Amino acid sequence: MKLRSAQEVLNRFDLNELTHAKVGIFDIDGVLRGKLINRDKLASALKDGFGFCDVVFGWDSNDQLYDNTTFTGWHTAYPDALTRLIPETTRQLPFERDGKGLFILGEMGGHAEAVCPRGTLRRVLERADAMGYEVTASFEYEFFVFEETPESVREKGYQDLTPITPGFFGYSVLRSSVWSEFYEGLLDLSEQMRMPIEGLHTETGPGVIEAALKYSDALEAADRAALFKTFTKVFAQRQGLMATFMAKWSNQYPGQSGHIHISLQKKGTGESVFYDPSQAHNISATQASFVAGQQRLMPELLAMVSPTVNSYSRLIPGFWAPTHSAVGVENRTTSLRVIPGSAKSQRVEYRVAAADANPYLALAAAVGSGLWGIEQGLDAPPIIEGNAYALTLPDQDKLPATLWEAAQNLKGSVAARALFGETFVEHFAASREWEEREFRKHITDWELKRYFEII
Repeated sequence: MKLRSAQEVLNRFDLNELTHAKVGIFDIDGVLRGKLINRDKLASALKDGFGFCDVVFGWDSNDQLYDNTTFTGWHTAYPDALTRLIPETTRQLPFERDGKGLFILGEMGGHAEAVCPRGTLRRVLERADAMGYEVTASFEYEFFVFEETPESVREKGYQDLTPITPGFFGYSVLRSSVWSEFYEGLLDLSEQMRMPIEGLHTETGPGVIEAALKYSDALEAADRAALFKTFTKVFAQRQGLMATFMAKWSNQYPGQSGHIHISLQKKGTGESVFYDPSQAHNISATQASFVAGQQRLMPELLAMVSPTVNSYSRLIPGFWAPTHSAVGVENRTTSLRVIPGSAKSQRVEYRVAAADANPYLALAAAVGSGLWGIEQGLDAPPIIEGNAYALTLPDQDKLPATLWEAAQNLKGSVAARALFGETFVEHFAASREWEEREFRKHITDWELKRYFEII
């Protein structure tokens, strides 16, 4: 079901005999915030927009108000921002109203448009359009599933949790067959909500699953990714389970990635601009410049891709996550993996991204930096062969080691301000500084175990 106009949404609302529809906006951290509205409000919102408190861009994932931002705060009194509903994002909700409930995504405009994550990606894609390109993308997510509930994890203090399956068993047919009802239910949900899964399998670690979402135009791909994260968690909790997309929940297991596959086509024709069979690995000059831009700006934009304190626990050698902005061809030890193929499949995989990233901002960074590389006419970057972890790579390509360092890089990036706007960079960087300061307020288990008795 893909509705393309306000009237089609209202027609479906009436056909489904609904009294209310659910609407929502993804906040700075990629958390879905929303409400239920009746038909009159829905009709009005589809026509003229509606007011949504701009605090959703002024607080963190724990609803704590930023104290270091100018966009919104007590000094502005948290006004409503004009929010437009986007008819083509409408999905039916399998869990609600006998499968007939409707959900519609919104995007903040007015004074809030400059910091809206979906709006930020849309503006990057408008830049691509002005350059004569269409962008397609897809996301891959790793997530752990536990035999826990929101109540039980709190009772346990998030320790000694029970994954749905034990041990290391990647690509296991045994595990996916024993848990077939869960797998089939997630596949069905994804089809019904128009976020189809191309592949679903176990990964390395207890209870970890990887889902590869089907590619689409880039804005739709980000919608699918953001909704997939939210409604996978909904689906799991309705089964008495819990799914987590945090970047690294345990020191014993690899982190959870959110890899992004990206390709560019010529606007209007759909012809790949990445594919050139006359060149090594079919890499066209355009793809070479695109990947060079991604490689060059990655250390400056990493906060948009690794946005939590926990993100940086994943970016360590030997755990399937990169430490430098290196490029390889079919190389899973590098941040950027060029995947040679046909004109249809030639692409680049942005491997630095983790599962905890806001899909809109991660894709905006990945695409925006590539477009910048094309605009700058950058030459092809060096291609790493073999194990990137074992090589001495240039210092300028080293990724920030902490969220605070990444936030400072973003604030100082001239390219980021040109790509995403001054207001966005200032606000998002401040939100990451806040996140790091919140972490510093707390005493970790590691500190207690190390210092309590001995020091």
